[in-house]
Amino acid sequence: MEASPSLAKPTALTGNCILMVWQHGSAYQPCKCPLCRRQITLLVPVEASLRQRHDPAVAEILQKIESYNRVFGGQASGLIQRIQDLPFLLRRLFREMLDPQRSLPFVIRSRVYLSMILSVVYIVSPVDIIPEAILGVVGLLDDLLVALIAFLHIATLYRSVLYRRHGGSS
Repeated sequence: MEASPSLAKPTALTGNCILMVWQHGSAYQPCKCPLCRRQITLLVPVEASLRQRHDPAVAEILQKIESYNRVFGGQASGLIQRIQDLPFLLRRLFREMLDPQRSLPFVIRSRVYLSMILSVVYIVSPVDIIPEAILGVVGLLDDLLVALIAFLHIATLYRSVLYRRHGGSS
């Protein structure tokens, strides 16, 4: 069972353990990760558990994960939380994009490529909102901001795919 950062850091915790923590707490709030104490807002099963979906015990846990995600997966999160989620979501997205057996919707894949291309073009181009020639190192801030916005946009796109795939609305 893998969980995203706000979703919880990837750990050795199983889906059943996290669901038990949630069931012993409030059913109206997302549970907190036992390790880092951050709220878990989306549970993402690993591929191995999805392949074992025919096993009744695994199927029951996956069904509980889907119901948890329906309740808490669509919640808005703050900027800090989204930045903390970036490593997990981007790593998983790029792994999925490189795997020929997995497919992202064409619209999502094209938006990811378009975001990456446009941000690289802006960062490389000599035209900037804050020019480096005049302000030196301070002029790099707009390039960093564009890169951060692009990564946040890409991560949000992929999180919506995960939400739909693992229990959200279709």
